[in-house]
Amino acid sequence: MAVPKKKVSKSRRDMRRSHHAVSAGAHAECKNCGELKRPHHVCPSCGHYDGREVVAAEAV
Repeated sequence: MAVPKKKVSKSRRDMRRSHHAVSAGAHAECKNCGELKRPHHVCPSCGHYDGREVVAAEAV
């Protein structure tokens, strides 16, 4: 079994974890209503996707 020979310093440990930060999720503006929505998803406020109404506004 592999065992580290020396203690890993806080600096080296933290440098290794520098890419572990959680980034903000991607959002795009809806072309129909201007609300923020996830890319490649139906707009939750108006029900439009790719310039056409996919889901009725009452159902959303």
